[in-house]
Amino acid sequence: MAKQIFINLAVKDVNRSMEFYTKMGFGNNPQFSDDTAKCMVWSEDIFLMIMTHEKFASFATKPIADTKTGLAGLFSLSLDNLDEVNSVTEAALNAGGTEPVEIRDYGFMQQRTIEDFDGHTWELFYMDVTKFPTEQPAE
Repeated sequence: MAKQIFINLAVKDVNRSMEFYTKMGFGNNPQFSDDTAKCMVWSEDIFLMIMTHEKFASFATKPIADTKTGLAGLFSLSLDNLDEVNSVTEAALNAGGTEPVEIRDYGFMQQRTIEDFDGHTWELFYMDVTKFPTEQPAE
């Protein structure tokens, strides 16, 4: 079996969040979805489980963080080019997400940041490793 990543997030409104992530380009796997959780598919090996706070709490060993006021994690998604980064970001914004900072350009990587309704932070980026600096700056 291939190694897979499942990101689990507590959300206030599962259906609204499902619409948001669908517009960002995630698919839905109905086999692992119900009224309390939706399995959203980014790729063959990357999945996002969005769950009601009640469902999430049944798995959690600590209180659920308030991601509207504090950062619980940064989730990064690699895309094929800058146009795709911009397209996914615009789709997320049109779906009601926010962009808390402007695009960052590191020369070899361009990154945009998006937040969903619950404040979960996603970094969408394109990286061209051929442009990665080969010399480290002097200290």
